[in-house]
Amino acid sequence: MNDQLREAPGAKGSIPTLVLQNISKAFGGVAALTDASLELVRGEIHALIGENGAGKSTLINIATGVHRPDRGTIRIGEQVVHFSSPGAAAEHGVAVVHQERNLVRKFSLAENLLLGRQPVNKGLVSYRKMVEDAAPWLERVGLRFDPRTEASQLSPGQAQLLEIAKALTRRCQVLLLDEPTSSITDAEFEHLVGILRELRDSGTSIVFVSHKLEEVYALCSRATVLRDGRNVLNGAPLSEVSQGDIVRAMVGRHIELFASGGATKRAAGPAHLELRGVSTELGHHGVDLTVHRGEIVGLYGLVGAGRTELARAIVGLAKITGGELRVAGKPAKVRNPYDALRHHRIGYVSEDRKDEGLILTHSISRNVGMTVWKRLEAKFGWISETRVRPHIAPPLQRLDVRMHRVSQPVGSLSGGNQQKVSAAKWIAAEAELLIFDEPTVGIDVAAKDAMHRLIAELADDGTAILLISSDLREVVQLADRIVVMGDFRILDELEGGGQYAPISERVMQAITAATLAAQPDEHDAIAGSPVH
Repeated sequence: MNDQLREAPGAKGSIPTLVLQNISKAFGGVAALTDASLELVRGEIHALIGENGAGKSTLINIATGVHRPDRGTIRIGEQVVHFSSPGAAAEHGVAVVHQERNLVRKFSLAENLLLGRQPVNKGLVSYRKMVEDAAPWLERVGLRFDPRTEASQLSPGQAQLLEIAKALTRRCQVLLLDEPTSSITDAEFEHLVGILRELRDSGTSIVFVSHKLEEVYALCSRATVLRDGRNVLNGAPLSEVSQGDIVRAMVGRHIELFASGGATKRAAGPAHLELRGVSTELGHHGVDLTVHRGEIVGLYGLVGAGRTELARAIVGLAKITGGELRVAGKPAKVRNPYDALRHHRIGYVSEDRKDEGLILTHSISRNVGMTVWKRLEAKFGWISETRVRPHIAPPLQRLDVRMHRVSQPVGSLSGGNQQKVSAAKWIAAEAELLIFDEPTVGIDVAAKDAMHRLIAELADDGTAILLISSDLREVVQLADRIVVMGDFRILDELEGGGQYAPISERVMQAITAATLAAQPDEHDAIAGSPVH
């Protein structure tokens, strides 16, 4: 495929529903979009693809009234429109699920779902009616919770499903999904596929933004690719474009994607992290888990299985109430993440990089350097930037963080580069055990490839790695062993080996069996999810 703009109209007789034509937008003199276009037709699922920072989210924000374009035209059908706000876009039937979750954590699921549109009786909000109205929408996206449950109780993946339910309640004609599957598992993706196909078949037009090309090809009929804010592909039929073509269009060059794993199993060293019959205040009971030096252990399970919660207990963010935690062969009591790093050399790359992994308003230097400040501080706690720089430069270079300078706010970086910074601070700290929780959520193909290479290299260098991921292919590709969790307990343990199909089948069997035992009424919801 030539590296040039390709046009491909929708199906013959198709009706355009949303058209963005020659859209340009700059922030502070830096162009985010230059003559970018997107045409969406009725009853299609259209992929919008590009590297982090390519302009996808900016285009979505313009389509939904968050930003106004500097130049260009927006049309709904044949009508030229000017969206002054997201509310104005919603009035024209355009809804969006943003990559960043926008929930009020102290509100109930029902309140979040119908915020601003609560049912009213005699001038007062009817909480009973709101709970009744919310229940079927929660059920539709697979959130089997009491609608009165506080949103703070949801995992990041479950919060993403709630955001999707919020958009569906608006009964929109155009639905824009910005990385809707970033924190959900294969089974939950299959459930979402069914919802999106129903919407498509009923005439809803859907823009689907994802870095997971297998999802794009499973769902979408056409694709638009942005690179550096410009169209490279414009509505190309996916039946005529290979995944390799898409990757080359995104990055402007051919990249040989990392292939790990299983072909040559690592010679693991001594046990470094050991959980023996561990119980936690979060609900784990009798958890046995071992991670050796120079080994990658994948921790897989459905959203809500207790994987992230277990990681948080290991680093002291939740209390271990029973059993024993051992690090490097010795019993350990970890009080908090600072204690985990200083006394046990444990690092935690959180799945929630914006709220936990990084301080977005602080510089790249401060974010990476905070893990080495204690050992570099001079008299009276003084820390010199000159002393810090040599320790943060190597991990930033190793991860190829795209930045102008280390003094710029980390919040100004693309999502993929933010994730690299989140990992870089633990590499600078020379952690001996690294817990990666959803390390490739919301990052593009090239950044994901770089993260995979990093994790494998760290293990090859002797670091003990606990990898938590909702992407089973990622776990199979990288892990030497795979531990399956469900209902806050260990369900099964498998050897790695890169053979996706048999491992996937056994993983799903373990999850299905455990789920049926715990919740027999949900048999169809879990057992009906095909393995792909």
